[in-house]
Amino acid sequence: MDQICDENTQLVVLGTGDPKYENMFRHYAWKYPDRVSANIYYSEDMSHKIYAAADAFLMPSLFEPCGLSQLMSLRYGTLPIVRETGGLCDTVESYNEFESKGTGFSFANYNAHEMMDRINFARHIYYDKKREWNKMIDRAMAVDFSWKQSALEYQALYDWLIG
Repeated sequence: MDQICDENTQLVVLGTGDPKYENMFRHYAWKYPDRVSANIYYSEDMSHKIYAAADAFLMPSLFEPCGLSQLMSLRYGTLPIVRETGGLCDTVESYNEFESKGTGFSFANYNAHEMMDRINFARHIYYDKKREWNKMIDRAMAVDFSWKQSALEYQALYDWLIG
């Protein structure tokens, strides 16, 4: 947590979970009151304010069958940093700096080292390659996971099947 909460980063936590982590976030909010905000409750209103104000959204889920939070962050242009599991890897295209593609950042294994590596990579893009960051925001906000888009894809499949 000390590496995440450096002088160039602010962390906002919203929600409840394992008391061990809740207490850890409370501790870091006490330790770094100007950099960490621990909101150990859930509020729909507050979630929208966070999505709108944040530059990135960290979602290091151990298990996530679908996930709506990363979809909200994409819509708001808050680039997600996710663990590649379930719906997260289906909905967030990991940034590829060589092809200038992607809508966020991802890491494969559930461990602090890989997560921190992706956070640091995201920071590098944010601070040193602002044009790439902004292009990623544009791509993220343009992603369409609506039922209209799904219906069009099903229609194309049905048309192909019936010839």
